[in-house]
Amino acid sequence: MLNKIKDHKGKIILAVLIVVGFGIIRAFEKTLFYDPFLVYFDSDFKGLPFPKVDVFKLFWGLLLRYFLNTVLSLLLIYVLFQDLVILKFSAFLYGCFLVVLFGVFFVILEYFADGSWLLFYVRRFIIQPIFVLLFIPAFYYQMQGFKK
Repeated sequence: MLNKIKDHKGKIILAVLIVVGFGIIRAFEKTLFYDPFLVYFDSDFKGLPFPKVDVFKLFWGLLLRYFLNTVLSLLLIYVLFQDLVILKFSAFLYGCFLVVLFGVFFVILEYFADGSWLLFYVRRFIIQPIFVLLFIPAFYYQMQGFKK
């Protein structure tokens, strides 16, 4: 086991640095990104109207955060698996999720004033690197199946 760790110490160091990058994005979210929903969802938001937002600034703030999380996620996936097919497939999925999630987010924001819980979860998928937590075990399991 110790020999495997020594053999892959470069991968481990890079993976840890990428995870630290996720932490930095999270730690500085209030200063890096325009998102009035950070305060809104920290409060007892059930039944409260959505805060007034500058849709243009909100879109670019969410897009920047999604982009940074996507780049770090793709780097992590490549570091762990070193497979271009998996990387391309992941990038394709991130692109599809970008279109769907942003569309749903702004439809909820505009047309569903009582959809605070739905907006909470859609926004969570946009601003947090949740997909990488799903992709890594799935790709690992798939690769184990190919080895058998």
